[in-house]
Amino acid sequence: MKALFGGVSLLIALALVGVLASRQFKATAQVVAPTTSNATTPSTVKQQSTQVQEQVRNDIAKAVEQSTRKIDADQ
Repeated sequence: MKALFGGVSLLIALALVGVLASRQFKATAQVVAPTTSNATTPSTVKQQSTQVQEQVRNDIAKAVEQSTRKIDADQ
């Protein structure tokens, strides 16, 4: 009986971890997906760096805005 309970508990824990990992991968896939809004590619490292910084700023602003909307909707 102990072995059966231990096995079932292990399967439940494994399923829970799998579901949480799946959700996390889906969330990060949405953030990491490259945008194709810029038609030109930067030619220098400095331009690439600037473009990446701007993209990160925009992504953070979007995330904060979405978070604010979600918090407002929950209240």
